[in-house]
Amino acid sequence: MRTQADESHADLRAALDHLMAAGGKRVRPTLSLLVGNMLGAPVEKTVTLGAAVELLHTATLVHDDLIDGALLRRGMATLNARWSPPATVLTGDFLFARAAKLAAETDHLPLMKLFSETLAVIVNGELTQMFISRGLINRDNYYKRIYAKTASLFEMTARAAAMVSPVDDSVIETMRDFGYQIGMAFQIVDDILDFNGDENAVGKPLGSDLLNGLVTLPAIYYAEINPDDLDVLSLPNGGWTNNANMNRLVENIRSSSCTKKAMVEAEQHVDRALAILNTFERSIERDALENLARYIVDRKI
Repeated sequence: MRTQADESHADLRAALDHLMAAGGKRVRPTLSLLVGNMLGAPVEKTVTLGAAVELLHTATLVHDDLIDGALLRRGMATLNARWSPPATVLTGDFLFARAAKLAAETDHLPLMKLFSETLAVIVNGELTQMFISRGLINRDNYYKRIYAKTASLFEMTARAAAMVSPVDDSVIETMRDFGYQIGMAFQIVDDILDFNGDENAVGKPLGSDLLNGLVTLPAIYYAEINPDDLDVLSLPNGGWTNNANMNRLVENIRSSSCTKKAMVEAEQHVDRALAILNTFERSIERDALENLARYIVDRKI
């Protein structure tokens, strides 16, 4: 990943160094390596795929932070907090291009097609979120949104690792489902941590999604249980722009059972993922994938 900016402008190299210094769990490349190793894929292809996926993910974060006006991510200054908006956009574009280059280096045309289709899903999801989802209390919209935002990339990673492995289409489809299940769980847990995580560890103010008009699963549960709550009723009419009301709603959700209800859904996705793994022979990689799936609902950040 670091070498992708070696022959580029010095500021691009500095930007990539800054983005990588922010850390991150590297869950997606881990998924690529574990699935590929479990299924017998060439290691060099899964390493390249993992780097491509992580660069793509990083590029989406660069643009997301600019769109949201976020100044912190993982406790560090975002790129747009340090650079101008045009420079931030161009850096994100550069990372998208380099991610595509790495995907092409797998020398697998169907994978390259899948890679580009997934990027289109992510971008379409962001546009839908921007123009339609603000203040909307709707489960179907929520599930489609988190699929586009997060689960689609997990799904693509697991599926792509299987695609470069010596396995048949049924195994590829099975691993696609595995990626989908843990991806959905991952985003639901992220949305729970937005309410009850450690603010310093999460790296952004608690309740940020609701303060930006995004109604996530804990808030949907709360709205279903408390349909007459005035703050809930105000959401579809732009009530999310009132910080005092939204801060009150955030605290009400935090003190309710709604984050626990949302966690049950995340755990159900993980249970499905574990059931999928049980269809494969026991191996070090399978055990590690089981641990990865369980970690998703156990993590604190």
